[in-house]
Amino acid sequence: MSDETPKLYVHKPKKAQLKKHLQQQSRSSPPPPPSPSPSPVTSSSSSSMASQSTTSSALRVPPPPPKESFARRYKFLWPLLLAVNFSIGAYLFLRTKKKENIEENAAAVTSTPTSAISTASVSSLSTSHPVVVEPTKVLEPIPMDQQRELFKWILEEKRKIKPKDPEEKKKIDEEKAILKQFIRAKSIPPF
Repeated sequence: MSDETPKLYVHKPKKAQLKKHLQQQSRSSPPPPPSPSPSPVTSSSSSSMASQSTTSSALRVPPPPPKESFARRYKFLWPLLLAVNFSIGAYLFLRTKKKENIEENAAAVTSTPTSAISTASVSSLSTSHPVVVEPTKVLEPIPMDQQRELFKWILEEKRKIKPKDPEEKKKIDEEKAILKQFIRAKSIPPF
């Protein structure tokens, strides 16, 4: 008994034999099973008997179980896929909505005149985003004496600067010359 091999491997048909058998089945009805009675037969008949036994054993092989569909095989991935799609959609929706809100607030701030903005509207705008537009203030002109003092102070600061290269030295010298002209002039042009 130890010399016997498992029957599953002894009688396993080859692919080519299975194809031939399937073609024969499709053309005609299945061949009758060979008779088990031993009789004196020539070697050619024994080989034909062996081929018939292999084809009959091919009939006994059960068909492979049907494959499951893709959706059932990977059913654990569906919740993950849905969660990822939902989160991406929510992100894109909120991002575009945020941009629209910022644009609407900016348009509302620029369309209203600065004198008409009340403190309540300014506080409501500052809570939505930190950009607050303040009206420009018209400053009084600086008197000539203060302008000259300012130019002198700028000239002193320019003298304290130590240039790193000749180009910078040339630029500083030009600025000093312009400041000296403004200081010496009787009237300073308005800026």
